Amino acid sequence: MSSLRRQGSSIIMSNYYYVYILASKRNGTLYIGVTNNLLKRVKEHKDKIVKGFTQKYNVHMLVYYEQTENVHSAIKREKDLKLWKRQWKMRIIEEMNPE
Repeated sequence: MSSLRRQGSSIIMSNYYYVYILASKRNGTLYIGVTNNLLKRVKEHKDKIVKGFTQKYNVHMLVYYEQTENVHSAIKREKDLKLWKRQWKMRIIEEMNPE
């Protein structure tokens, strides 16, 4: 899926995919996902439109993300991150987002 963005009077097609990590609070429950529209997806989590894990555990704070133009790379990275130890996930979150 491609997303559209406006530049001046023209619309530009962009193919960005995001692997993201949400948290319930600092050092709280983590959720890892992939999307092609990060802002929309985070809002869906915050508004509890997404049924399931994030709604049940109130996981909606964006704490980390990576961007790529290749959907297969994004999906692979998501799967890889899900296999990581929690300590490793917390380290990359703290490096990108110390607050």
